[in-house]
This record gives sequence, structure tokens and C-alpha cells, in this order.
Amino acid sequence: MNIEIKEQNGSYLGILTGWIDTAEASQFLEDLKPLMANANKRIELDCAKLEYICSLGLRGLLQLKKESAAKGGSMILTHVEGEVQKILTLTGFNRLLDIR
Repeated sequence: MNIEIKEQNGSYLGILTGWIDTAEASQFLEDLKPLMANANKRIELDCAKLEYICSLGLRGLLQLKKESAAKGGSMILTHVEGEVQKILTLTGFNRLLDIR
């Protein structure tokens, strides 16, 4: 799992790559901290290269969404496909998160 964070014109882009499984979830939560600190901005998480996400990873996404809402920012997921899309649908997270 890898997350590359870029700042662009006052907003943030996080590019997620690989698998966020139970073994990687704690590192993923740690990697989200810079985005949590800037949750008052627009945050886009590009999931085009994300192959899998576990329940702990979903928890991290939900925490970031809640932090964004509390600070007046926004968080969207883009390019959600394949297995990740199935997981979000099966868990109901597709109704909780802004997916475009």
C-alpha cells in the first residue's frame, strides 16, 4: 500500500495504490494524518490503482470524511472500480462516502 499526497491550488490529492489490508491498515491510518490536519480543504482520494481495502481502511476513510465535514472541508473518492467498488457497495460505504 502506498499513498502519495500532492497539494494543488489549496486542495489535496491522495493517490492510493495497492492493497490496504489488515497488515497495512495501521500504516494507512498514519499516512492519512497530513490529510486529517488539512481536513478544512478539499481532499480527493484517487482510487484508480487501489486494488483492495479492508474494514480498518474503510474506518480511516470514514474518519477523514467526518473530520472534513467537521472542519468545513470535503472529501471525495474518484476512480473507484473493481473489487474496491464491490467492497464499498457490500458494506454500504457507497452511501456514506462521496464517490465520483
